[in-house]
Amino acid sequence: MDEIIEPPLAAPAAPVPPRRRRRWLFVGAATMAGALIVAAALPGAGNGADATVASQVQEDYGNGGGSGGSVDDLWAQFNAWLQQFGLQGPGQDQGGSVPDPQTSPPSSPPSSPQGSTQAAATTASAAESTGVVLINTEIGYGDGQAAGTGMVLTSNGLVLTNNHVVDGSTKISVTDPGANETYTAKVVGTDSKHDVALLQLVGASGLATVAIDANGNEAKGDAITAVGNASGGGVLMAADGTITKLDAAVTTSTNAYEKGETLTGTIEISADVVAGDSGGALLDRQGEVIGMNTAASSGFGDTTAYAIPIAAALKIVDQIRSGDPSGSVTLGYPAFLGVGLSQDAAGDATLGYVYDGTPAAAAGLVAGDTITAVNGKHVADGAALSTALKAHHPGDKVSITWTNAYGDSHTAKVTLAEGPAA
Repeated sequence: MDEIIEPPLAAPAAPVPPRRRRRWLFVGAATMAGALIVAAALPGAGNGADATVASQVQEDYGNGGGSGGSVDDLWAQFNAWLQQFGLQGPGQDQGGSVPDPQTSPPSSPPSSPQGSTQAAATTASAAESTGVVLINTEIGYGDGQAAGTGMVLTSNGLVLTNNHVVDGSTKISVTDPGANETYTAKVVGTDSKHDVALLQLVGASGLATVAIDANGNEAKGDAITAVGNASGGGVLMAADGTITKLDAAVTTSTNAYEKGETLTGTIEISADVVAGDSGGALLDRQGEVIGMNTAASSGFGDTTAYAIPIAAALKIVDQIRSGDPSGSVTLGYPAFLGVGLSQDAAGDATLGYVYDGTPAAAAGLVAGDTITAVNGKHVADGAALSTALKAHHPGDKVSITWTNAYGDSHTAKVTLAEGPAA
C-alpha cells in the first residue's frame, strides 16, 4: 500500500451516480440508529449524509465490550440484520493507525448504509431556494465524483459551502437552479479545520443571493428549514424542523480512511438532513440564513443534524477574501508535484507511484525512485518532502533530485501544477 504525500485524493468512483459519504461510526449498536454523518454525497453511497460524526461514543461499544458482546459479534449481527432488508452495512473499523489524508493513497471508501431517507422533506419553494445552488465535483486523479450544496453570497458569484464538499476536487461545477445556469467554479480559499470553503463562479453576474440573518438571536425550539441538494439528486429539497441545541460540539469519527475532527459552536437541529445537503442553507422562520448544513445522523430513527452558524462561516469568508492564509485557512489551490510515497519506504522518500500527466511524470520520475532533495535541500523522508512542497505555489519552478532503483542520481527542473483542492 502506498502513501500520498500531497493534497488528499479521492478513491476511484464506483459506476453509480455521485453520492458522497466521508466516515462511519456506529455509537450504541443496540439502537442501530446512533451514527452521525456529515452531509455531502460520495460515490457509491445511499441516501444518508456523508461524514460520520459522534457527540459521544457509548462505552458499551467503543471498546468492544459491554453486554452486546465483542465488536466483531456486533458488526456481524448488524450486517446480517441489514442484509435481511437488502442493505449493505459499512466495513468494520479495524483500529490501528489512521492514514493522514495528506499521506495516504487513493483507496476505495467503505460502503454506506442507507441512513435517513428524508421522507418528511418536500421540494423547496422559490423563496426557500433563492441563492441556494447545486455543486458537483470531479476528482481527476482519483476518478471520483461528489455532490453538495452552496449559498451565493454576492451577485458576481462568490459561493459559500463546506470544505468537505470540494476537498480533493480537480473540477467543480455549480448550477443555479433558479436561473438554470451552470458555471465552472474555482476555489478562492478553504478552512479544513472549520469545514468552510469559498468558491468563485467563473463569468457569473446578476445572481440572486441568500438573505443573511443579521440578528443572531435564534433560540432552542425555534422553527427552521434545511435546504439542500438532497442525495445529490439535482433538486433542492426543504426539510422542516426545530433547533434542539445551541453551541453544540460535534466530533467526526476516525476510520481507516480519514481522521476525526471536531466542530464546536454548531446549531443542533431536528430535521431530515441527508447526503448532498452539506453547504446548504439553514433558514429561520423569516427565511433568512442562520447556518450552513454540515452534519447529520445516519440510522433508522429520527435525524439529528448540525449546522455551522452563518456568522462563524462568514468570519472565515472575510479572512479568505482579505488574502490572509493564517491559522487553518488555505488560499486557492496547493502546489502539486504528482507523486505518492511508498509505505515500504524505510526512513526515506521512495515513491510508490507517479500520477500520469503531472510535473513528476514529465520529469521522468517513476515508482521506485527516491527523492533526495528539493532545490538542493536534502529531503530525509516523506514528511520532509511534503513540507518542502507545501512551501511553494502552483507555477513555481523547483529542482527535484532523485535516485533510481539502480542508485543513479538525477536532477530536473519542474513547474509545480495546481493540485486538488485542500
